[in-house]
Amino acid sequence: MAADVVQLVEVGPRDGLQNEPEHLSPAVRAELVSRLAGTGLGRIEVGSFVNPKRVPQMAGVEEVIATGHAPGVTRGALVLNPRGYERLREAPVEEVHLAFCVTETFNQRNQGRPVEQSITETNELVAAARADGRRVTVTLAASFGCPFEGAVDPGLPLQVAHRIEGADELLYADTIGVGTPRQVRALLRGSQDLGVPVGLHLHNTRNTGYANAYAALEEGVAVLDASVAGLGGCPFAPGATGNIATEDLCYLLEKEGVEHGVDLDALLAVARWVTGVLGRDLPGQLVRAGRFPGA
Repeated sequence: MAADVVQLVEVGPRDGLQNEPEHLSPAVRAELVSRLAGTGLGRIEVGSFVNPKRVPQMAGVEEVIATGHAPGVTRGALVLNPRGYERLREAPVEEVHLAFCVTETFNQRNQGRPVEQSITETNELVAAARADGRRVTVTLAASFGCPFEGAVDPGLPLQVAHRIEGADELLYADTIGVGTPRQVRALLRGSQDLGVPVGLHLHNTRNTGYANAYAALEEGVAVLDASVAGLGGCPFAPGATGNIATEDLCYLLEKEGVEHGVDLDALLAVARWVTGVLGRDLPGQLVRAGRFPGA
């Protein structure tokens, strides 16, 4: 059944900025969070608790969380291992985002461990976060294709997904933007017995991100990640470029009569602001073309 309401998760402050050449200060990133919170977005991924030597764009995440005002917004942050979770434990965030890659080569390069170990650690971290009273989302990266191993059969991420225990939500990530609607349908239909809401984290590297989002709507998807102005990419995946742009996705949802709860004009203002901060054009199209009919 096609979805008529979709929950959007804004990932610009984390997945959006982690691959940008500019290293924005915690104060500017906190302002981005505050501006996004004023658009009606209900969930924002504010940063990640990762090694700042590996991902310097995420240094000072504690300051971002402390100073980014987001009343009424569920704030989430990414952790990749138990060490990262111990840092997050001291922060006032309501949601924990856990992620690992379903392919061995990418997971070794990104997480430094085999997939089997990541499954075990993820289930342990889910249990710890739930015990701490936090909501947990698990994202399976490279579910559509791997930059090192090539095409990924949908059976692989489905097999991994069925081994995740206790999460509140599970997302399949097209980390390098190679997926097509056929893969989207296969993954979502194979996930109907998981017993938790299932969503997608999409990149538009090969211009299929919005087609994939629409296919997900037709399958009744519960949640979609997106990044303001199309910011983003993965620093450990060669050729990975931006996420689908939140404002472009909202335009599509609006025209299809799907409720999303976001003030599109306010979101466009944030997209223009962050474009000015970075001083160059970003992948989002609506911020350049404008709404239709014009507002």
